Amino acid sequence: MASYNFLKPYTFKNGITVKNRVVIPPMTETSAFEEGSVTTDELRYFKLHSGGAGMFISPVANVAESGKGFEGELSVADDRYLPGLTKMASAMKQNGTKAILQIFHAGRMTNSKILRGEQPVSASAVPSLRQGAETPRALTEDEITALIEDFGQAARRALEAGFDGVELHGANTYLMQQFFSPHSNRRTDQWGGSLENRERFALAIIKRVHQVAAEADWPFLVGYRISPEEIETPGIRLPDTLKFIDTLADQPIDYLHISQGHAFQTSLNDHADTEPVILKIQHQVAGRLPLISVGSVETPADAEKVMAAGIDFVAIGREMLREPHWVQKAASGDEAAIRYTVSLADLEELGITPALWHFLTVNMHADMHVTGAN
Repeated sequence: MASYNFLKPYTFKNGITVKNRVVIPPMTETSAFEEGSVTTDELRYFKLHSGGAGMFISPVANVAESGKGFEGELSVADDRYLPGLTKMASAMKQNGTKAILQIFHAGRMTNSKILRGEQPVSASAVPSLRQGAETPRALTEDEITALIEDFGQAARRALEAGFDGVELHGANTYLMQQFFSPHSNRRTDQWGGSLENRERFALAIIKRVHQVAAEADWPFLVGYRISPEEIETPGIRLPDTLKFIDTLADQPIDYLHISQGHAFQTSLNDHADTEPVILKIQHQVAGRLPLISVGSVETPADAEKVMAAGIDFVAIGREMLREPHWVQKAASGDEAAIRYTVSLADLEELGITPALWHFLTVNMHADMHVTGAN
């Protein structure tokens, strides 16, 4: 048996123990039904890829109809989704893996076609700089209050469905990040302007979701995912992020998930700064919260490097699509059998649907290390 640090268990402050430090991060798989219900294809995918990692964070689910960001996206916006979500939680909880439901609102990162004729909404009426982006409508005060409650109700449904927790998606340019960003948030009320005001939406959601979690009869994790920087001007820069993280570390959340393309990525904007962003965040958090680092981790040596830096969890994304038994093979000393390529002939075996494969190879231009089908 291997003695990697990433195979050691971890106990959160609320008492939940995960069997190892490996996390399957949230990965878009675009395979839900058109109206947001989980499909049997997805349930098979979840079951095939669960069982090894300590935590499995789901593809994102929208908390409101206005929050749908793409076709084939899961929804947690109504109680009618509970039967499917219950099956989903069960499928993800193989062999002791903890199942986390990631919840979000897309904000301006959608369009009127996906929203069936409705205009996207955001913190302010400022479009994304992406090609073809539509100008969103600024949310009213009452709508903001309603959305905060939508996050709370989504957490309640996750709890009732049997998930072990939720992850609040405050990253990847979606609505929670849009309120924090000076690019997308030009408001002059209590929800915009100063750093304190731009933090307010996320903190209000955390407070409401924590209230739901506190009502549970068993420990329920609340995580937060954050993108440290934006390249837009004005946009999120590291000094503001580190101040925000200092605040987040004192909130009633159980972990902080840092969304980056590489686990040891340096600043996107200050190229003279050679210190990895994750280490800056680690210093700022100062042990108050466990951290998850993600990005281009493939081999056991890659994962152990994250552990050696003192990061609490390592998330492994695309490689887990290629090799669902990565953890089991690393643990049993069978590393030579770990699969780092995927053949088109393997897609059925891996539970990769045509919709997910299209998303990976066309929309994301992801390097999946594809080999020939023969």
